[in-house]
Amino acid sequence: MMRKVEDIIPYAGMQISDLMEALERSGGFTSKFLSESVSILEDMVRDPKSVNFLSFPADIISTGARGIIVDAIKRKFFDVIITTGGTIDHDIARCYADYYHGSFDVSDEELYEKEIHRLGNIFIPFKNYGPVIETKVKEWIPDVIEELGPKFSPSELLHWIGGKMCEGSILRAAKESKVPIFSPGLLDSSFGTAISLFSQEKDFSLDFIKDMLKLAELGFTMEKSGALVLGGGISKHHTIWWNQFKGGLDYVVYISTAVEWDGSLSGARDREAVSWGKVSKHARRVFVPGEVTALLPFIYVALLERLGDFKREGRTLINKL
Repeated sequence: MMRKVEDIIPYAGMQISDLMEALERSGGFTSKFLSESVSILEDMVRDPKSVNFLSFPADIISTGARGIIVDAIKRKFFDVIITTGGTIDHDIARCYADYYHGSFDVSDEELYEKEIHRLGNIFIPFKNYGPVIETKVKEWIPDVIEELGPKFSPSELLHWIGGKMCEGSILRAAKESKVPIFSPGLLDSSFGTAISLFSQEKDFSLDFIKDMLKLAELGFTMEKSGALVLGGGISKHHTIWWNQFKGGLDYVVYISTAVEWDGSLSGARDREAVSWGKVSKHARRVFVPGEVTALLPFIYVALLERLGDFKREGRTLINKL
């Protein structure tokens, strides 16, 4: 059946969710993917049987998009978080210091002389990043060892640290909502470096295999699952990898600027994951090409408008894993 293309008729007071519905009817190019992503996420969040994953890289946590991630965790839209070590860096650093608006078009040599890191168009003073993280690690680790023992998994460590974080922190929101955070690449970060160096002074170790077995248990026991995958990399792969053991994800929304022509995991489309069994061939799925911090706010606000007073119970997986 062929559907006719309908014009978007804007009006004063139009809500974002209404605009998304208009985009779905408009037959637009990328805009149609944007509209479809909201519909899939709504069904995923409303599905009481779906264990929902949220995957994202570190860079967006240096921006105000962190607030959207925190809100979604607090509302228990997602049951499992998989992210990179750099996310922990930015979450800790922004709790105790500030990041600033910057510019892509600036002399990086001059920034270095002024002791400012540039992350895209975000400026981070040297003193507000590495030294803050290192200081907190040294402060926390003795208490972590006393409470968790000399060997603990990254997810257990991050859950513990969540109790020390400020309001507005991802780690704190996850602890309070009992949402486990898995970070398979945790050591690839300033936080990981501080942990590694401090292990020479205190006898402790991180048990990454324990976390992998927790994800494996989920993979073999979930009835249904869904994922919002922001960006790509190790977080994306661990999300889809463990879901192949249940027959693939049932709901999938990818948002990425990466291309698929170089064979990268970050650019791989949802259809490619079907061939690996990581996404079910029956899944509701969409790839939205675009930059996360530009698109996610519109998608998320439209989702909230559609959900209205709906309250998701979520799953206290952290008590089971």
